[in-house]
Amino acid sequence: MAGCELIDPMGVHVVADHAVTHLRRAYGQREPHVSLTSDDYLHVSSYSVAVLEWTVIPDLARRCAVPLVSVVMPVYNSAATLGAAVRSVLTQTHSDLELLVTDDQSSDGSMDLLREFAEQDERVLPEPAPERGGAGRARNLAIQRARGDYIAFLDSDDMWLPEKTEKQLAFAADGDAPLTFTSYYKMDADYDGESTDWVPNGRVIRAREHVDYRAMLRRDYIGALTAMYDRNVLGMRLMPEMRKRQDYALWLSIMRHGADARGLAEPLAVYRAHQAGSLSSNKLSLVQYNWALYREHEHLSVPRATVALTGAVWQSLRNSRV
Repeated sequence: MAGCELIDPMGVHVVADHAVTHLRRAYGQREPHVSLTSDDYLHVSSYSVAVLEWTVIPDLARRCAVPLVSVVMPVYNSAATLGAAVRSVLTQTHSDLELLVTDDQSSDGSMDLLREFAEQDERVLPEPAPERGGAGRARNLAIQRARGDYIAFLDSDDMWLPEKTEKQLAFAADGDAPLTFTSYYKMDADYDGESTDWVPNGRVIRAREHVDYRAMLRRDYIGALTAMYDRNVLGMRLMPEMRKRQDYALWLSIMRHGADARGLAEPLAVYRAHQAGSLSSNKLSLVQYNWALYREHEHLSVPRATVALTGAVWQSLRNSRV
């Protein structure tokens, strides 16, 4: 059947070809909010979705509207890699998205580059942070602007592969999972290609099929560049105010209340490995911030925090060898 089927309050069946006329008659002349595209998908704005969800057709938005994905990207002096990251979002096969970028007071022209993208594509929505606040606060400023059904994350030096959003949305819908993630590739720090040019290199961080809160305490299984959560189910979830590991803290806060995460085995993103530095100093930093997370945010006992920290360090050592 072309399009999707709607049932009005009188029980009359209306196919998508007539959905726009039906909605305007029922809810007023709001032409900018509802449109029917050539692919027979009903596109509904956030306002209209809210109206429809409050009526006698509560499942209309979920059944008929193409999900809007809000992509959250923090930026700080990322001009060298920013273009490839932004283009990897804009070339997604699932095109119903908004790219919410917060520039954390960059001094290298990153914001100018973002304005150029915004002029070319209305889905790019950059805003400068009022003051330097770090990646976690920059992400939260973007999340607060989000209108999407799903919130997804990508840093300004990483990339998504073209079918990432499309496949992850289907995976989330099939498994009724409010928090999903995927496997991902690792690339060298000096990689200067585009996501559309990416050739699989065998360096893969594999996604675990299912992760609950207890497992997540022992190891952060979710690569932030692959994470996506359902805002309609979980509400707007912000990252805790902490200097590092804000993403890990967010996943734990979601899962603490019983929402498990599901992992998609196919690698759908590419993570940029940092330049070689002091491995020992990086691990020391990990120990410090993870310990604070376990003790101050998750309120774990010293024995439980020690077990969790051991798992986190082991995971970091394993991933660094990929």
